[in-house]
Amino acid sequence: MKFIVSVVNKDDLLALLDALVVSGYGVTTCKTSGGLLRQENVALFTSVEDEQVEDVIRLIRDNCHTRIKRVGSLPPVMESGELYLLDTAEVEVGGAVIFVLDLAQFLKV
Repeated sequence: MKFIVSVVNKDDLLALLDALVVSGYGVTTCKTSGGLLRQENVALFTSVEDEQVEDVIRLIRDNCHTRIKRVGSLPPVMESGELYLLDTAEVEVGGAVIFVLDLAQFLKV
């Protein structure tokens, strides 16, 4: 058996959950945050038979998409009446990070 942990953007969560459940996979979720933008993400946990791993990865790929977000930087201290031009950058967000681990034991009690 394999234990799959995937971290996905919260905007992709509902479509991915629907796809996994309709395909017969059990899944547990946990809210997470982190990365460059400190955005809210969701970690999904599922255990599957070895031959199901590629199907789960395909479902994640099909339902989790990257997108471009514009972010700006603020000066460390902004005084009243001062005008700052903010540097902006485009960063890619979304998609998924997938970890596939060997599962030594699975119990449902």
